[in-house]
Amino acid sequence: MSFLAHGLSGAADLPIPLTYALIGGAWALTFSFALLFFAWRQPRLDPCSPGYVLPLPVRRVIDARTTRTIIAAVSVAVTACVIAIAVFGSGDPARNPVPGVLYIGVWVGVMVASLLIGPVWKVISPARAIHRWGCLLLRRPPELGLLRYREEWGYRPAALGLFSFVWLELAWRAPGSVGAVLTWLLGYLVVTSIGLVLFGTVWAERADPVEVYSSLLAHLSPYGRDRAGRAVVRMPLNNLAGTPALAGSVAVAATLLGSTAFDSFSTFPRWRELVDDLAPVVGTELVRTAGLLVFIGVVGGLFSVAARATGGVSPADRALLPRQLACSLTPLVAGYLIAHYLTFLIEKGQATVLLFADPLDRGWNIAGLADREVAYVLSSHPGVLATCTVLAVLVGHILGVAAAHDRCLVLLPPRHRLTGQLALMLTMVGFTFTGLYLLFGG
Repeated sequence: MSFLAHGLSGAADLPIPLTYALIGGAWALTFSFALLFFAWRQPRLDPCSPGYVLPLPVRRVIDARTTRTIIAAVSVAVTACVIAIAVFGSGDPARNPVPGVLYIGVWVGVMVASLLIGPVWKVISPARAIHRWGCLLLRRPPELGLLRYREEWGYRPAALGLFSFVWLELAWRAPGSVGAVLTWLLGYLVVTSIGLVLFGTVWAERADPVEVYSSLLAHLSPYGRDRAGRAVVRMPLNNLAGTPALAGSVAVAATLLGSTAFDSFSTFPRWRELVDDLAPVVGTELVRTAGLLVFIGVVGGLFSVAARATGGVSPADRALLPRQLACSLTPLVAGYLIAHYLTFLIEKGQATVLLFADPLDRGWNIAGLADREVAYVLSSHPGVLATCTVLAVLVGHILGVAAAHDRCLVLLPPRHRLTGQLALMLTMVGFTFTGLYLLFGG
């Protein structure tokens, strides 16, 4: 099995014609624009809305120190087992589950879980657990580091970490090799652990690429906290409005969106031919890296220019608009996560679990997993898959447009609230149609 993250294999797997998908997208966005501009004239999203407070027994279980300790211990044990399997197991990725753990379990599974129930990685992070235990022994608050994390860094270290992952996944010559995956995993654990020691838990919140990605999607989940810190369930867009607007916010979103778009584009025959033609001259990795950077740069550049294309604000306020509006890209990221990686999660996820029947390549058959087969529940129903793909993209974009519209009502002066967001809305339309085009193989 290949661990390149191509959740979709092209238009042959998706029977909806591209024209129909684009027409459906146009109608959906047209109605959403009309509804927003004529019926949504005042800001409505409130990250501090009361919501529905979860029952006290549920909150006690969620917030109990025992619960968090057990989860942390299991996380550290699983991480140690994964590293041991990578070191002592088979070097063949078709027989070793470690690449699947990273590419499917962490990169897709944890993020989908965060989209549903909140910041999962913040709870299960092995680096956080080890750091917390070390601080407990030293009787030192985990929030306190040796140095101060500078505010102007924002999410920029996390953006670099995310780029390192997508570069391994999409530009490296052997992204599925056990050695490459182990190297990235160990590097991630070392850097995150050192960052926690130096800067405290703020490093995990702003510089840990996995936690930042998980927390970003968690702001679109129905789970949140009220002013008193109690666990509540509220409308996801209200949680989204509370996303921190820090430096590097656009870079994080652009890396996630641009890499997904490049992943789909890299399946096009013309791109493959170009890579084959240029590889003898400059190398395959350099060509793919250039393509990846172009896609990320175009997404980030277009969004930044569109966010600034308004009047009635000072130059200083205009410079801050891209990061303040970056939260509107989170629904797009979530939509493409579902659309692009759905089959990858469900079907190749099963294949990864089955490899744990014999993780060290010793001829074992743990829990009888070797006797089971993958159930191709989506590939055998391409119509359902295509419908889920289109719906995920369109719902993500409609929610993104709604979030951008509400944020513009807060940030822009009254005379420019409609005209000031036209460029941003047109950019969203372009992202929608480009995404559908790429997902359906052109």
